[in-house]
Amino acid sequence: MVSVPLALLAGCVTAPQESASLASGDDYFSRQLPGLPGGWDPMMSRVDNPILEARSLANPPPALVQQALLAQHERWVGTPYRLGGTSRQGIDCSALVQHVFNDTFRVELPRSTGEQVHQGMPVERDALQPGDLVFFRPPGRYDHVGIYLGEGRFFHASTSRGVMISELDNRYWQRHFWQARRTLEPTTLAQRVLASGEG
Repeated sequence: MVSVPLALLAGCVTAPQESASLASGDDYFSRQLPGLPGGWDPMMSRVDNPILEARSLANPPPALVQQALLAQHERWVGTPYRLGGTSRQGIDCSALVQHVFNDTFRVELPRSTGEQVHQGMPVERDALQPGDLVFFRPPGRYDHVGIYLGEGRFFHASTSRGVMISELDNRYWQRHFWQARRTLEPTTLAQRVLASGEG
């Protein structure tokens, strides 16, 4: 009987290189985050905090989901990629998605990319909303998954740079885009953010 390590079943792989703008020496960590002029400041005052302001809305907007995901990015950014990893010492793409969905939305997703791709409903690329899962089929034996942030960007664990934000229109990701899935509607995700106190 052939034994396959669990890490190999759960893993995923990403591009060895990011877009030309990232590879050209631009400092990734000094870039503005999408939808947040001036970057994200976790010490924002209550008056200027869109997450706190959104608590009073009957139907919180997808912007709340984006803000919560960006807060998760701040927690995980710089974590190295490790096939089969599940912690800040090293994590792979599907484990990152699993952690973020559990911590932010109280949604339990399966551990592997192969199982996550069957969650929720399919969504067209031009209809993506923050919180949708985006899947890629790069060369090699593993598929890849990330979480859409909005404005053409997604949050994922890259083999080359660890946890980071990338652009869907990057030539590599555009070429290997496979499909997208919506586990829950953005309004439901936003309501779960509010209920859990995340952000």
